[in-house]
Amino acid sequence: MPDTAQAIASPAPAQRSAPGADQAKGPPQALAALWPFLRPYRGRVVLAGLFLLLAAVSTLLFPVALKQLIDQGLVSSDPSQRVMALRGHFGALFGVGIALAVFSAARFYSVTWLGERVTADLRNAVYRHVLKQSPAFFETTQTGEVLSRLTTDTTVVQTVVGSSFSMGLRNVVMGIGALLMLVWSNPGLMLPVLGLLTLVVLPAVLLGRRVRKLSRASQDRVADTSAIAAEVINAVTVVQSYTQEAREGQRFEQASEAAFDTARKRMKVRAGLVAFLITATFGAMLFGLYRGTEAVIEGRMSAGLLGQTLVYVTLLVSSVAVLAEVWGDVLRAAGAMERLSELLAAQSPIQDPPRTLTLPPARAGATLVLEDVHFHYPSRPDRPALQGLSLRLAPGETVALVGASGAGKSTVLQLLQRFYDAQQGRIELDGVPITQLPLQALRQRVGLVPQDSVIFSTNALENIRYGRPDATDEEVIAAARAAFAHDFISALPQGYETFLGERGVRLSGGQRQRISIARAILKNPPLLLLDEATSALDAESERVVQAALEAAMRQRSTLVIAHRLATVQRADRILVLDHGQIVEQGTHAELVERGGIYARLAALQFQTGT
Repeated sequence: MPDTAQAIASPAPAQRSAPGADQAKGPPQALAALWPFLRPYRGRVVLAGLFLLLAAVSTLLFPVALKQLIDQGLVSSDPSQRVMALRGHFGALFGVGIALAVFSAARFYSVTWLGERVTADLRNAVYRHVLKQSPAFFETTQTGEVLSRLTTDTTVVQTVVGSSFSMGLRNVVMGIGALLMLVWSNPGLMLPVLGLLTLVVLPAVLLGRRVRKLSRASQDRVADTSAIAAEVINAVTVVQSYTQEAREGQRFEQASEAAFDTARKRMKVRAGLVAFLITATFGAMLFGLYRGTEAVIEGRMSAGLLGQTLVYVTLLVSSVAVLAEVWGDVLRAAGAMERLSELLAAQSPIQDPPRTLTLPPARAGATLVLEDVHFHYPSRPDRPALQGLSLRLAPGETVALVGASGAGKSTVLQLLQRFYDAQQGRIELDGVPITQLPLQALRQRVGLVPQDSVIFSTNALENIRYGRPDATDEEVIAAARAAFAHDFISALPQGYETFLGERGVRLSGGQRQRISIARAILKNPPLLLLDEATSALDAESERVVQAALEAAMRQRSTLVIAHRLATVQRADRILVLDHGQIVEQGTHAELVERGGIYARLAALQFQTGT
């Protein structure tokens, strides 16, 4: 499947619409964004259209066969001829029924297949696109809203592509066919009726725009409930600890009620649209039928032609009724596709450069240079995170960054992985500016052990193998041994095959951290980034994890962030950050002797035993 996200993306960033805000684009423009997803299946689209057309033609042939049955099989004066004619005409009617059944079944399968396939491709494209977004995207977009678009909005689109759109086309063909047959068979009667029907179009369009506006607002409110649910469920232990279950339940209920209220308004307008279309169309058709009945009584029309007219009128009225329903689904899908298009149009500011450079072959360690780096987060442009920071990391060297919260330590690690780009300054890895490297090549050289270890909902073996998906079981076990994780993993009920639960709930903090370290060891990167890797551990767990970290740091360049100074005493150099600047640097002994910020932090921690 080609990358269809680029085909419908625009440079403009995705912006959350205000509740109920009207959109500039109409439904056709919004649904046109589906074409890149339909293009690979053009053959199936044509085949589905052929089956749809044949099914509609089969339906339109039924009134013709019925006319022949009435005029030649029932009205005939010769009884013997009448019996023979009845058999032939009923056989023709049955043949029409068989054709209708076969073509309808083929149409249903073809269109349903397209709906499922296109929806899967659309969902995959949105998911892949979201995975490429920088952290700046998630500063303004809630995870629950993204999940709502991946599930609710794509389901709405699936309904239209796999069902409503097919029904709509089929009834358009049948409606137009029935109307043309009515005009052709009795133009004097049906032309005035056609004129009445044209008066229905303008009010229907105006009501349709209102339905579309409310459909978009309704989907936004549903996304609000998803965002609240995702946030609260991920923090359910905190909610329960603070006994806020009732409050959070009330907050979700308020969001649900807002979604229901908006949906109620949409349903009311849509119901009015359906009622108006059916009433107006039915009235026009009854007028035509009344005039036809008069013509039969006066001898200007045969009974068979009246029967044919009656069936075509029924087909036309039912087609308009179905189209009224389908139009509401199309409008709702247009709102969903607009939201998905906005998500696909969001462009990450962090992209591969147009012209990339190549890193030299990896060694046992990396050279890292930061020179006069200035940076502020996009969401906080008035507060600098780093101000003129410069540092150099030699192959095999371990450098620690310490300082108060907000000093800029974690920011350095995010810049090194190009989650953000510095506004000023230069960052080089092994002599190459990181902005001139492909993102994949840069991040393959870097291993991260975060403060909050991420454990995926799979077994221990696959969690460690995440560091290098092509690693053998033996290599995974070797990495676990190096991280001092082999013993506790082997003691699990199914050993390395044990399912660890969502976010690793079946493991202790120290065990999760050692899984994370094993993952980094398996990746075997020249540059290792340790972000508060032992800050949340007890003394015993910290001792074991510290030994695992030292194993991971061997023959690698390592940048360590730590609040606990006991974990960085053996670093080759310690850099003290304050308000985004390096204010002190040296070894542990040198900085303690100097009596500055580091000495005060060390005295405080070692005296209190923290």
